[in-house]
Amino acid sequence: MYRVARYNKPSKKGQPLLKHSDLIVGLGVEIIDIARFTDVLARFPRAKERLFTDAEIAYCEAKTRPETHFALTFATKQAALKVLGEGFCGIRFSNVAIERDSAGQPIPHLSGAAFMRSQELGIIELHLSTTYTHTTALASAIALTQHARPVIDEDLTFDEKMTHAFREIRTLLDEPIQPPAGAIT
Repeated sequence: MYRVARYNKPSKKGQPLLKHSDLIVGLGVEIIDIARFTDVLARFPRAKERLFTDAEIAYCEAKTRPETHFALTFATKQAALKVLGEGFCGIRFSNVAIERDSAGQPIPHLSGAAFMRSQELGIIELHLSTTYTHTTALASAIALTQHARPVIDEDLTFDEKMTHAFREIRTLLDEPIQPPAGAIT
């Protein structure tokens, strides 16, 4: 069966309540001014080698506007570091490598201290999203735990799985959305 986590409701089979932190470990967002970042790279020639992997440098330099992609890759690394709760401290930039799939989607590869921190937090998935304009680069990252994944009972038929999934979704739609405690409504 599929498990859809609900907040503030008892879960099935006597499992403890799932809290927000059981599902999403962190959210990181970073915005970079491309011109300012380009100036930093020009003033500090060794910065590229310290901030980026060889593969990242090759990827960015192969683009029509490499400065945009350097800023975008840096923003992506920063967003991933924020998810890990480390920011500039504790983890080297080389411990977060950003590669691209065939569609251009960023894929994080964690190593060293970044990988260890992700294990401590119970992160099983780290999703990245990027965008840019002529002046800014923006990246966001979200880290999920095992509790955020649906659990599938292999003994059910396709029709039973679909029926159960529909009921779970219907239940979510019927529940009123409660604002967080202290929110201004």
